[in-house]
Amino acid sequence: MAALKQTQSVENKHKLSNTLRNWLPILHSSLSDLGEAMSPFVEANPVIEVVSGYEESFESKIPKKIISSSVSNTRTEQIEALTIANRSLYDVLDEQIEAPLFPTPLSQKIASFVVANLDENGYYEGNSEAFCKDNNINEYEFEKVRKRFAHVEPVGIAAKNLAESFIFQLDYSDISDEAYSLAVKVIEDIENIYAYSNEKNFQEVMRVLGTFKNPPAIEYLEESSQIIPDLMIYFNDDNSIEVKLNDAYYPTINIDMNYGVEHEFVSQKIKEAKSLVDALDMRKATLYKVGLMIVEYQYEFFTGGAIMPLTLKTLADEFGHNPSTISRAIANKYIACNRGIYAMKEFFTTAIDEDVSNAAIKEFLVGVIKQENRKKPLSDMKLLELIQEKFKVQMVRRTIAKYRKQLNIAGSSERKKLYHLH
Repeated sequence: MAALKQTQSVENKHKLSNTLRNWLPILHSSLSDLGEAMSPFVEANPVIEVVSGYEESFESKIPKKIISSSVSNTRTEQIEALTIANRSLYDVLDEQIEAPLFPTPLSQKIASFVVANLDENGYYEGNSEAFCKDNNINEYEFEKVRKRFAHVEPVGIAAKNLAESFIFQLDYSDISDEAYSLAVKVIEDIENIYAYSNEKNFQEVMRVLGTFKNPPAIEYLEESSQIIPDLMIYFNDDNSIEVKLNDAYYPTINIDMNYGVEHEFVSQKIKEAKSLVDALDMRKATLYKVGLMIVEYQYEFFTGGAIMPLTLKTLADEFGHNPSTISRAIANKYIACNRGIYAMKEFFTTAIDEDVSNAAIKEFLVGVIKQENRKKPLSDMKLLELIQEKFKVQMVRRTIAKYRKQLNIAGSSERKKLYHLH
């Protein structure tokens, strides 16, 4: 009897270790990459059939309470845009690599190379010299084909820099013949844009430039990273807050228990398949518990307040896990709520002091800059004064500059130029 108990104990430990081994990579992956994280366990297992969870659009799966609540237009559009069906920039461009713009096999090969070497903003950054050498053509021939992208949608794509992108867009704008030559001058000397302010037609040029896409792939930047939230947090009609797993997006694992062959190999594969199911369940349970903890510690945020200081260690102590496990759990994970879609890591912030987190400072910083006088943008020193007055904390100017860079906000002089341009 004692031997039987010992055998069962060893089997349980073995099952748990298998589950944990599968669990960590599955826990670490984002929901959109979950299928890829599972593939090593699935491909070598003939008794597993996986049904994708990505059959419907995300919008159809968001609780109406999130969509209908008072979210800003930007955040609502962000939620509504997160569907799997959206076409990527590359899909749109690939459809246009044909006659009449690219009528020959060589021109199509060049165009395909250009598309494959666009950066995330839509600028061309390929090694033209190496391509030309491999295909026995000169760079003049290559450039002649690349510049045909001036006639491809979205206009401005595949340019080498901002000036060339604006030149591409200029030919499709409503600029008048009288203002065209000045527009070219301004674009080619964009750093000194104000030097032309006394020129005739300058106002028209500024109006037209303000309509250009910058960067050229701006409409596709959101689509380039399909964010599928793991959790949805919203208020019910009775004002209770609900944490809901986005489990409709989880793949379903079907195990063929009657594989048709009785063999030790098949039995082992069935055990491994069950272990994979257990690992998925552990991922769901872990993230759900993290969601509950976030609501408990950040309740004020979900009711319209600021994010409070919260460290990974605090949650790890509550869980009885190592902080590195919590770090894995929140990496690449998102929460959809009535205030928008947020990365889980945003809820874990260091404290400026006992009651103020750096996230609250950043949120205030963004709000102040949105409301600033566009003719006289706020300097970092002025921003520092406003923050110290609002939060009653002591900081230094370089911290404000650091936060600005993290938020991708330009300095006051650069913002002034951008405001004037638009």
